[in-house]
Amino acid sequence: MVNVTIDGKRISVPERTRILDAARMAGVNIPTLCYWEGINEIGACRVCVVEVEGFDKLFTACNNTVAEGMVIRTNSAKARAARRSNVELILSEHNSNCATCVRSGNCTLQDISRDLAIRDLPFPKNVPQKKQEGNFPLVRDYSKCIKCMRCIQVCDKIQASNVWDVINTGAKTTVDVRDVYRLEDSKCALCGQCITHCPVGALHERDDVEKVLDAINDKDKITVVQIAPSIRTAWGEPFGLKPEEATVERLCEALKMMGVDYVFDTNFSADLTIMEEGSEFLDRLAHKDTARFPMFTSCCPGWVRFVKGHYPEFVDNLSTAKSPQQMFGAVAKSYFAEKIGADPKSIFCISIMPCLAKKHECAIPAMNDACGDPDVDVVLTTREVDRLIASHSIVPGHIPERELDSPLGIGSGAGNIFGATGGVMEAALRTAYALVMGKNPDPDAFRDVRGMEGWKEKTFDLGGTKLRVAVANGLGNADKLLKAIKAGRADYDFVEIMACPGGCVGGGGQPIHDNQWRAPERAEVLYSQDKAMTLRFSHENPSIKQIYEEFFGKPLSHTSHELLHTDHHAWHMPEEKQVK
Repeated sequence: MVNVTIDGKRISVPERTRILDAARMAGVNIPTLCYWEGINEIGACRVCVVEVEGFDKLFTACNNTVAEGMVIRTNSAKARAARRSNVELILSEHNSNCATCVRSGNCTLQDISRDLAIRDLPFPKNVPQKKQEGNFPLVRDYSKCIKCMRCIQVCDKIQASNVWDVINTGAKTTVDVRDVYRLEDSKCALCGQCITHCPVGALHERDDVEKVLDAINDKDKITVVQIAPSIRTAWGEPFGLKPEEATVERLCEALKMMGVDYVFDTNFSADLTIMEEGSEFLDRLAHKDTARFPMFTSCCPGWVRFVKGHYPEFVDNLSTAKSPQQMFGAVAKSYFAEKIGADPKSIFCISIMPCLAKKHECAIPAMNDACGDPDVDVVLTTREVDRLIASHSIVPGHIPERELDSPLGIGSGAGNIFGATGGVMEAALRTAYALVMGKNPDPDAFRDVRGMEGWKEKTFDLGGTKLRVAVANGLGNADKLLKAIKAGRADYDFVEIMACPGGCVGGGGQPIHDNQWRAPERAEVLYSQDKAMTLRFSHENPSIKQIYEEFFGKPLSHTSHELLHTDHHAWHMPEEKQVK
């Protein structure tokens, strides 16, 4: 322990404690802008500078540690003046159109500028004019980048995708895409973690809200919405709703108030995914001499983009099952259209997802098996649907709940936990056990695959067969796992991978809380909901039984293969090398 004095308060803290953390222990707040613990601790913005007695220079609090007897003044005239000048310099190269910025009201730079009472800039404005071309789901606004380097660090350290880099030198130093000229030509997985880690509006998703409004207002279109499992853990956060208040039924009512025709639960198609993917896995086990192992889950399009871009030799290890989003779209424009006597081409399928990669996935030309049109027409992130609710002046806390429509609105607890890392694996094992053993296991028998660890591995007994499984979340952990498999250091039968840390609950399309990772508590919402449900197995979902009896026949049938499975070689990542 060392003794330090911070703004007149004497405290003892462990040696090598950062000045920033020591100040927090003393109840003193030091503003930060570029800092993110464990990811970006480089002092790039110099907003956290403090004065230390005996030194002429100022110290950045985020990456300097305390020493015995240190006297620190966090808010001295010298520190305040430097902090203010640093923010003013940042603002001089920042497009401050706050009223129309997607991050207005949720921008760290905006908050700091307000707290420092900055009203005018003493420096001339020099805002970058470069613009992103194309219609990529991830949008970079060069005029708002503050060069904090967070996007570079999270993309490199956490996601192992290496999309961003520092380019140029001196006054022209900036952040841009690495190796290629355009973002859409990169190997970006579209995980969106650079967005959730950006403190300003320099990175954001392509806004598709107007497409949804146009469809709602088109009398010739039948609007069908699906809500992903992880949405119910987070959509209410910007409105101050508790998880028990931000129910999927309350979101359903909000959507109906806007004029949406049908609202369904992606939990339904998550259960459908388990039936197809689980059956595919058991079929591979039965033909182990010719099948590719391990079999990888294919629910996460960010993961699929990553493996195609970085490890194409593993593409054939992916399950051929479509993601729950795409299965739902195919069902909506075939089985459901038939049910309501509608032309499939009149159905406009809208997904509410925690994810940017879903925007890419629905636009893959091969994802049009139901009627020739895209199975899913448009994807909104959680943030977009929250903006849509606000634009309609709906106060979610003051509206009632409404049951989702049927028959595609019924989902099991197994489908519900798809939104958390390990959830797909656990749901699949519940049903695989039942198919092999002829009876249901304890619903929580496979809970060992839960948790926020980056890479978990377990062995389970499945009817006398030792089943080796692994679960990874975050593409950095996926990268380590794939390298281990390639080197022969790891050997599995079935592997679940989700691109975002913590799974979909930590998705790149979820509400942003600067310097916070909310995946663990969001995941607990899904598990508590699963625990409270009477229907906890995908194969026991009555709507799943019904659709197989009336339409698909059985898992892996000809119709199932046509509508619920895909060819991962039917589209290519930029510079993807085809591996035979």
